[in-house]
Amino acid sequence: MFSKNLKNKSHIFQQVILIATLVSAVELESCKVKGDHSEIPVETHSVITGAGSSFANPIYDKMISEFCGLTAIPSSYQAIGSSLGIKRLMNKTVDFGASDAFLSNDDISMFTADVVEFPTCLGAVVLTYNLPGDSVLRLTSNLISDIYLGKITKWNDSRIKNENKGMKLPDQVIKVIHRSDGSGTSYVFTDYLSKVSEEWRTKVGTAKSPNWPIGVEADGNEGVATSVKSTSGSIGYVELTYALQKHINFALVKNSSGRFVEASLESTSIAADVDIPTDTRISITNSNYPDAYPISSFTWIILYKEQSYNNRTRLQAIDLLKELSWMISSDGQQYTKPLNYAPLPPRARDAAENVLRSVTYAGTPLLKESN
Repeated sequence: MFSKNLKNKSHIFQQVILIATLVSAVELESCKVKGDHSEIPVETHSVITGAGSSFANPIYDKMISEFCGLTAIPSSYQAIGSSLGIKRLMNKTVDFGASDAFLSNDDISMFTADVVEFPTCLGAVVLTYNLPGDSVLRLTSNLISDIYLGKITKWNDSRIKNENKGMKLPDQVIKVIHRSDGSGTSYVFTDYLSKVSEEWRTKVGTAKSPNWPIGVEADGNEGVATSVKSTSGSIGYVELTYALQKHINFALVKNSSGRFVEASLESTSIAADVDIPTDTRISITNSNYPDAYPISSFTWIILYKEQSYNNRTRLQAIDLLKELSWMISSDGQQYTKPLNYAPLPPRARDAAENVLRSVTYAGTPLLKESN
């Protein structure tokens, strides 16, 4: 009886081993890099790490998830703000940094080795507000700058009323909300204000962490959007996707052509119809195109040009370049519009591809010229 039970258990154990082997084989096959890349088992891959922009967090989360599903190359991204993302790249604790502001010359000088940057998509910074009623607020550049300078303090100020005839504006203090962290979104917003307001340019200027004249702080795009939604009479600036996700109103903004424009994929894309320099560092705020939304921006990824540092393997560098090149390909760009980002226009995509072709490992380019 004992012998018979032992044989049965042995048979069951053999079946379990066979099933586990088949499952492992299937899992291994599903964890190989597909497409034009070499097939590499998943266990040889290190996790690709990135950090920075909260502006781009929704699209990067989606792209990273989809890329991992296709290739089994694992990735992680932390939306800690552009300034901290750049600092982590400087300290070489992440594979790439992400920012909605391209690197300044001062930023570049702080790195101990050459870095490159390229745009991945476009977004719009919108002015969100919490007011009663369904009317859409209209704001000019002068109104926006004077609100954030603390010169306009009530919603029923005559200057706001003149641009919003028919809208019932309350006799209520404007509660200004701005970012607490070093932020590319703040950089884009203050870059716009510096272009449209001489007073803003001289008193505050363009910065990721400006010395705000007034207002209360909130952390990240998520924090600003949440604060505006919960604070009556408030105004804040966030990336378009956050306003849509939180179902909060955002203003039409008068552009340089005198038109009140709603932030959208189309109006953001129009602002990006420009020549892109080789280093991809370009501001597209306050566009002179008649239908362009004036507070639009590319968002950038930054990485070291030479990837053989800190004992990194060639495979780590190859995986990183595969992921980043996939992001700007048509396969990666298809996820931009559903999340209310504008895809890269052809000229920007070509410039991004050229940047990635310049990245090397031990002096050898990691990406070959495409056919």
